[in-house]
Amino acid sequence: MEVKTSLLDNMIGVGDMVLLEPLSEDSFLENLKKRFDHNEIYTYIGSVVISLNPYRSLPIYTPDKVEEYRNRNFYELSPHIYALADEAYRSLRDQDKDQCILITGESGAGKTEASKLVMSYVAAVCGKGQEVNKVKEQLLQSNPVLEAFGNAKTVRNDNSSRFGKYMDIEFDFKGDPLGGVISNYLLEKSRVVKQPRGERNFHIFYQLLSGASDDTLKKLKLERDFSKYNYLSLDSATVSGLDDAANFRTVRNAMQIVGFMEDEMQSVLELVAAVLKLGNIEFKPESRCNGMDESRIKDKNDLKEMCELLGIEQSVLERAFSYRTVEAKMEKVSTTLNVAQAYYARDALAKNLYSRLFSWLVTRINESIKAQAKTRHKVMGVLDIYGFEIFEDNSFEQFIINYCNEKLQQIFIELTLREEQEEYVREGIEWTNIEYFNNAVICDLIENNQNGILAMLDEECLRPGTVTDETFLDKLNTICAEHQHFESRLSKNSKFLNDHSLPHNCFRIQHYAGKVLYRVEGFVDKNNDLLYRDLSQAMYKANHSLMKQLFPEGNPTKVNLKRPPTAGFQFKASVGTLMSNLQTKNPNYIRCIKPNDKKASHIFTESLVRHQARYLGLMENVRVRRAGYAFRQAYEPCLERYKMLCKNTWPHWKGPARQGVEVLMTDLQVPAEEFSYGRSKIFIRNPRTLFFLEEKRKQCLEDLATLIQKIYRGWKCRSHFLLLKKSQIVVASWYRRYAQQQKYQKIKHATTVVQSYTRGWQARKLLRELKYQKKCEEAVTTIAAFWHGTQARRELRQLKEEARNKHAVSVIWAGWQGTKARRELRRLKEEARRKHAVAVIWAYWQGLKVRREYRKFFRANAGKKIYNFTIQRIMQKYFLGLKSNLPTMSPIDKSWPARPYSFLDGVHAELRRIFHLWRCKKYRSQFTEEKKAVYEEKLEASELFKDKKALYPSSVSQPFKGDYLEISKNPKYQKLCSAVDEKILLADVVNKINRANGKGSPRIFLLTKKNVVLADQKTGQVKANVPLPDLASVSTSTQNDGFFALKLKEGSASAVKGDFLLSSDHLIEIMTKLHRISSMAADQEKLNVDISDEFLVQFKQDKVCVKFIQGSPKNGNSVSCKRKNNRLLEVSIPTSP
Repeated sequence: MEVKTSLLDNMIGVGDMVLLEPLSEDSFLENLKKRFDHNEIYTYIGSVVISLNPYRSLPIYTPDKVEEYRNRNFYELSPHIYALADEAYRSLRDQDKDQCILITGESGAGKTEASKLVMSYVAAVCGKGQEVNKVKEQLLQSNPVLEAFGNAKTVRNDNSSRFGKYMDIEFDFKGDPLGGVISNYLLEKSRVVKQPRGERNFHIFYQLLSGASDDTLKKLKLERDFSKYNYLSLDSATVSGLDDAANFRTVRNAMQIVGFMEDEMQSVLELVAAVLKLGNIEFKPESRCNGMDESRIKDKNDLKEMCELLGIEQSVLERAFSYRTVEAKMEKVSTTLNVAQAYYARDALAKNLYSRLFSWLVTRINESIKAQAKTRHKVMGVLDIYGFEIFEDNSFEQFIINYCNEKLQQIFIELTLREEQEEYVREGIEWTNIEYFNNAVICDLIENNQNGILAMLDEECLRPGTVTDETFLDKLNTICAEHQHFESRLSKNSKFLNDHSLPHNCFRIQHYAGKVLYRVEGFVDKNNDLLYRDLSQAMYKANHSLMKQLFPEGNPTKVNLKRPPTAGFQFKASVGTLMSNLQTKNPNYIRCIKPNDKKASHIFTESLVRHQARYLGLMENVRVRRAGYAFRQAYEPCLERYKMLCKNTWPHWKGPARQGVEVLMTDLQVPAEEFSYGRSKIFIRNPRTLFFLEEKRKQCLEDLATLIQKIYRGWKCRSHFLLLKKSQIVVASWYRRYAQQQKYQKIKHATTVVQSYTRGWQARKLLRELKYQKKCEEAVTTIAAFWHGTQARRELRQLKEEARNKHAVSVIWAGWQGTKARRELRRLKEEARRKHAVAVIWAYWQGLKVRREYRKFFRANAGKKIYNFTIQRIMQKYFLGLKSNLPTMSPIDKSWPARPYSFLDGVHAELRRIFHLWRCKKYRSQFTEEKKAVYEEKLEASELFKDKKALYPSSVSQPFKGDYLEISKNPKYQKLCSAVDEKILLADVVNKINRANGKGSPRIFLLTKKNVVLADQKTGQVKANVPLPDLASVSTSTQNDGFFALKLKEGSASAVKGDFLLSSDHLIEIMTKLHRISSMAADQEKLNVDISDEFLVQFKQDKVCVKFIQGSPKNGNSVSCKRKNNRLLEVSIPTSP
């Protein structure tokens, strides 16, 4: 039988904030912290899911968990994102209700991961089949593509979404996915040209340079060095735990699965390369004869390569960067651009090119994943959009993001109240109006078509004359001065006109999440988002396959003098469309919260969480849910849970569930105003009532447990007594049997003794009689023997005399017979000789006749026999010669006897291979464990450095000694030995390179199984102690030098002072042992060895490029390291003779 649990069972803290008692902001945060400390990252507010980012993997997303939450009631199990996904999917499939899942939260809170979990759960529980699996795979694989082009590393998040995404997934009547449609909102295109300190550009730039093949980069006219491109920041170019090369392969594979053709992928990469090239174009000022300043391009190589990528004439683009054409009716005016305006035009083109490419990608993905059937579909929307943002410096981007969140909060309150009201009406309970803060007045302040902030910003951008951010702020002060949610220096809501917290160029808006101060600088330019028409027309003239689609306004035959819509107007329209779409669907909410700013697990920063809870409006959400009835539950599970509280309902209730609940509540004397009966549910007004029921249930369960224990103990004691009684009977019966057996044995033994004595007396008497009889018989036998002996001796003498006489006769007769036989033998031999001679002559004659007759047959067979005989002799001679000329048993001996004949090539080579394998096996069998370890280290060094490092061949003959300082025997290093607890695997003197001048200072380098220790050579004082798990990689050059860099993981305790650049005479041994220790350790990642003539080294806050070059003869034969600038150390390697 399946055992169903409840949200209230084994609850850590309170699983549903609606039931929190007492309700305050402090108790709200305390409950979140308590659950977070116990790895409970999900909490409910009614049907809303709060998700805290754990910053680590938790075992709560396994296939078993998917099955556990599948087709289960929302409140049946502990809070989980799968419960919300399952509720939305079942409502869509079974009740034919379109659903939307709204995921909000600030950067780093886990919004993107939450949307992936929702989509993966829906993909796991929906139908199967080849076509369905293809659609699911395309929907899931669209994420890596959009993440590569729309996500970036920020100080808050290594994979931060820099755009808003809304995906409509369409299902058929069975609940199987048919396709989807993706909408994107406000890509942060300013990141393309400038990134804050500690952040990166979009992922695709770094993935392309790291993961593309050399052939691809050559076609795109790119180099792998990030420092070659002005649009890429170097301080965070590499991110720990982020493999850009592998991710690039993943993106290409995902694009193929989604449906991109090979030429389309190549076109996209060409545009990405063009953006990088565009950032390297620089301008210089140039004065004309009329006194006007104009700009010229410094180095036209990047411009040329960019024009080749896009198929544009170089002169056309060069003129577009130097001149601007303004058209008014029938007139055209061309003006020159100074350096600042040229740089503005360049950055504007880069931002527009990338943002339009991103929009094209979204459109192209939609073409692949859209549903093919034209019938009506069920729709589930997933909205992953930026949360409310309050920074120290808030600009136009934060203003429209917060406007979007105001609209989402407005629709959230409206839909939540509507859902509550519909449930009350459905259950037949009277609806009472709920008081709440309506943020419609704030939305109206921003979006009003007449005097809203966006409308005034558009009006300011479109009016003729001088337009600045200051004139826009003056207009706001004039129109919005009396608005209760608007503050500035000149507004009537500002408490003090000289309030220093409100600068002159700023205004403040009282949002639902709190007050936000906006700096007006850049509002007008960012809202205009102008791209000069000359650049649009130049892009349209390109021969590239995508440029005419990306810049349609550049078509000279369709010149539109009308000003393009502003960024604020476009975003307002997009938000309006999104709100209209969400209004038609049943909403489901996921509020993502970031527990700390360190991206670390197990850390809960209360002030940060409090700030997010306020601007997400979580307390307001709880109050709205608690304004009516805090808890509701169907009658069947309610009766099943609390039936033990009433004797009339326990253990089984025979009537309808509602009557049972009524009897139960009457018996418990719960006040009538604390609950109401619906058609299918009971509604409880106050959480105290629910906790009262839970406390009574807990007491009753304890009483029932006591009763069960009592009955069990009684049964156990009775069973034990009966077992003892039965055992006593068995023991007694066995004892009586044993006693009788012992008595019988005694009687039997006594009888046997008496019998033995009697038989002994009888036997001895009989023995005496037999002995006497035997003596008499022996005496008679002796006398007879002596008589018979005498008789025999007499007879023997007679026989001997007769035998002598007979022998003499026999000898004479034998001599005569021998003489006769010899004579006969001689006669027979002579006769045999004659017969043999005749036979031989006859045989020779017959042979001669036969040979004459069969001579032709004999010659034919004789050749083959002679050949076989010759081959056998040659092989015999070959093997005997090979045996005597075998090479030595050394595996490195390459000698082998020359083959005597060419037809033995295959045999000769095979014998050589077999002999080499045999002597290698014999050689290996002689290895000791120590010698084997040395050879394994040499083998690993060969795998790491052979044909990669010029220093490697000279290290092959050098044995790996390890302890070059004999540190344990040297009394000078006794203090250092005591400071290092572990066994020292390697001790050597290295040079630590100083960043300031490139010179080295000697340090003692110690390597153990867990640490790398650097100590002063003179004093033995430990300068640095680096745990091996903190090492990210080791870098060295391909040259014949001893320089290497120990690179530390970002965020580790050892990385505070930066990486180490060292030089050693035993570089091969040091790097081999480091790599071997990391490979053998089970609790750390394998150490990456990077061999390149150019790599980056982190010195405290800055990264320095170390570059290796071939030195000139005047530098001598020594390696030298010199500082070229703040970002470059140059190592000169002498040219080998």
